[in-house]
Amino acid sequence: MKRILINLSAIVAVALSVVGCGAFDTLSSADTATGMPYELILVCDQPQWQSELGDTLQVILKQPVKELVQYEPMFDVLRILPNNFKSLTRQHRNIVVVQVDPTIAEPSIAVSYDYTAKPQVYVNIQGPDTRTVTQYVSDHRENLLYVLEKAERDRTINYAERYYSKTMYQLLKDRFGVDMYIPDNFKIRTESDDMVWISQEFPTASQGFFVYKYPYEGRQSLSAEALVKARNRFASRIPGPTDGSYMITVDKITDESGEGYVPFKPQYRPLMIGDRQWIEMAGLWDVENYFMGGPFVSYTTVNEETKEVITIDCYIYSPRDKKRNMLRELQQFVYLMEFPADAAASPADAAAPVAE
Repeated sequence: MKRILINLSAIVAVALSVVGCGAFDTLSSADTATGMPYELILVCDQPQWQSELGDTLQVILKQPVKELVQYEPMFDVLRILPNNFKSLTRQHRNIVVVQVDPTIAEPSIAVSYDYTAKPQVYVNIQGPDTRTVTQYVSDHRENLLYVLEKAERDRTINYAERYYSKTMYQLLKDRFGVDMYIPDNFKIRTESDDMVWISQEFPTASQGFFVYKYPYEGRQSLSAEALVKARNRFASRIPGPTDGSYMITVDKITDESGEGYVPFKPQYRPLMIGDRQWIEMAGLWDVENYFMGGPFVSYTTVNEETKEVITIDCYIYSPRDKKRNMLRELQQFVYLMEFPADAAASPADAAAPVAE
């Protein structure tokens, strides 16, 4: 059984406590993990579940996905009692176990990977009393979410690297000078010297992204206004269902009365992924001359080797079904985009300019 315990004090500032292995001697990490993406088994006794601890865990794990207009939780929480935590439930992909016992000296959180199945993340939260554990969980909420979200992201990355399309890999390398692994269930829709559009189409939904580039002209190229302008220029090449229709970026939404409009701007934030600076922009897209739209999230950086701005823009169209899992899968593709020059450069050299 593969068992890796990670001390979160070292990686995300959460203390480690060891989970005993004897309770799992009927299972092996060779078993395949069950469950859907962003689904989570929460093992918690009734007194704790009905206390401030249960409320705090729900607030953290079921908070809304910020990129979506309609509410969808960050995780689908399936809470069970400890007596029911057996057999197949122990093979779930995401498990959080809560243990409150006065014999435990201090609160802590332990993380184990591929503990009773594979791939799996297993989190054990424990402490001497409900109040102490509640405060500890609240203080480390961002770290807890980081561990759970990273586990899902790693699964997407591992799948893409195993089942990638060699054709798309070569095309993206030739056009943008990047190494990027895209699963072969996605297909190329259009391509040009400065843009590639790739998507996966369903009967009632569409999951796609487009990668594009243009000259970098200084920090003003990374302002919110400049990124929206560039997005609209390239998105107009993605045709809608009827003649003369094409994708645009939503810049106004209906007000509370439903009779007027108010300005709407995408969320904008710089972030680091590895040693590279990116700009994340999350908003809504629409189709000019047609009633159709959905959420988008884009990631923009600067290729210092070519002095070009490069963007991967991810969008979802799913009017009938939930959007979280489809959007999250696309967002994680940015972690699959590697610039070969970064490997030879120092972190300072590799980072793109920070937007003002």
